[in-house]
Amino acid sequence: MPNNNPADPAIDNLPEPAILTRDDGATIAYHSTQGKTPGVIFLTGFKSDMTGSKAIAVETFCQQREQAILRFDYTGHGQSSGAFEDGTIGQWADDAVYALDNLTEGPQVLVGSSMGGWIMLLVALRRPERISGLLGLAPAPDFTEDLMWDAFGDDQKAALERDGFLDLPNCYDDQEPYRISGKLIADGRNHLLLRNELAIDVPVRLIHGMEDEDVPWKTSERICQRLRTDDAEITFVKSGGHRLSEPADIDRLTRTLGGLLDQLEPG
Repeated sequence: MPNNNPADPAIDNLPEPAILTRDDGATIAYHSTQGKTPGVIFLTGFKSDMTGSKAIAVETFCQQREQAILRFDYTGHGQSSGAFEDGTIGQWADDAVYALDNLTEGPQVLVGSSMGGWIMLLVALRRPERISGLLGLAPAPDFTEDLMWDAFGDDQKAALERDGFLDLPNCYDDQEPYRISGKLIADGRNHLLLRNELAIDVPVRLIHGMEDEDVPWKTSERICQRLRTDDAEITFVKSGGHRLSEPADIDRLTRTLGGLLDQLEPG
């Protein structure tokens, strides 16, 4: 199951986030730094938040090169309002689009980690005029169907349909199992992407560990095959797992992002 942040070291002494309030009263916590474009938006993973080491590293890297950067928590995550168990892929994609529309200006590069890689593709399809590049780190589109539902046994599927939820062990924290709702699975089916062409025409960079036990590295191959753009590259990390949070992984992430930004910057 895609989850890239809970095992990351805690980041202490961070400033309090700003709060964006939607028309429906839900609140989205965020940190934003103004700078040159294209800006960067970091999209976190499943049950992750914007204080993870990769999000902070991307923010620091962007600040050093005076690039605009936004990181935020989906509803039900981190310091945003709502309960995680009530969320869906569609809702979290809506959060990302709302943050894009209300907290950024000009072209943006989306950096999506794990589930954030699914969200980044959905946002790019909904706001093609705003997105100039994509960088996916162990991207996990369609995971609710391909990595959850298809892997559930008959007894688990029956329990999910009977009770409306299923508690799964959390390999990162034995005290807090994942509560997977039937709504999450059903909504995920409305947002599946790897069955058809991905009508995305901007440069795409993907990084995937070949020892990823949560999201198979072949998922990145499937994404690349579905993309309409020819400007798509995958970096495979032979010994890399799912988190890709070691210093060498962070360096690879920022180098890849820097190369993409250099390609996209005017002039």
